Amino acid sequence: MASMVEAIAVASGKGGTGKTTSTLALGMALAADYDVTVVDADTGMANLLFHAGLDDVEVTLHDLLIEGTGTDVREATYDRFGMRVVPCGTSLAAFERADPARLRDVVAELGGETDVLLLDSPAALGSKSAVLPLVLADRIVVVLQPTVPSLSDGLKAQEYARSYGTETAGILFNRVRGELGDIAGKAERYFGGTTLSAIPESDAVRGARRAGKPLLAHAPGSAAANAYREAADALEPRTGRADDVAARFTSAVVPETH
Repeated sequence: MASMVEAIAVASGKGGTGKTTSTLALGMALAADYDVTVVDADTGMANLLFHAGLDDVEVTLHDLLIEGTGTDVREATYDRFGMRVVPCGTSLAAFERADPARLRDVVAELGGETDVLLLDSPAALGSKSAVLPLVLADRIVVVLQPTVPSLSDGLKAQEYARSYGTETAGILFNRVRGELGDIAGKAERYFGGTTLSAIPESDAVRGARRAGKPLLAHAPGSAAANAYREAADALEPRTGRADDVAARFTSAVVPETH
C-alpha cells in the first residue's frame, strides 16, 4: 500500500472555466505514469459524474460524508479510464445532510492507496465545503480563461489556498482562441506557478461532455487532449515522500465558514 501521495486541487475563482474537464483530463494523462484517484469535491454542484459516465451509480461521496451510513470508501470508488473516480451525487437532500469536515477522513483513506489525488474543487469560496479541498491539497492548479476578470477570480482562490500553506503548482489556460499574448505574462507575475499549458477552444471538449467521457477517452488525438498531456508532464507530481498520510490529512484545520 502506498503512503506517499500528493493531493492536488484543481481550482478556479468562478464557475465555467472547465475545472471538471481539466481534472479528468489531467487524471487520465497522469495515470500513464502514476496511480491516480480523482475526487469530485464539489459537493454542492456535482458535475464529474456526468463527465465520467457515472450518472447511474448509487453510492457517491455524499454517502461517505453523511454520518451513520456505514458506507465504505471503496463502495463509492469506481475504476474508470485507467484511474479511480469518486463522484459526488446530485441529491439536494444528501447534500444538506453531508458534513464537509468528513472529507478529511475520506481523503486520508484514499491517499493511503494512490500516488496522486486530484480534487475537483468548487468555484465559490463562501462555504466550508468549498474551501476545504484547497486546505487539504498540497498544491493547486488554477484553471483560468484568458481574460483579466478570470485572472482576478483565480487570484482569490490562490490567496485563500496560500493562507493555509497550499502552494500553486501552476496555471492552466482553458478555452484559448489564438495566442495568449500579454495575459500569459500577467498571469505568471501574479501566480506562484508557471503556465502548464494553454488548452485550445475545441469542439472535441464539447463532444466529450455530450458523450459522458473524459476528453482523453473521447478524442485522444485532439489538440486539446495533447495540450492536457503537456500540462500533466509539466505538473511533475511530488510523490515518494515518506510521511503519515492519515495524520497529514486528518489534522488539517477546518475553516470556520458555513
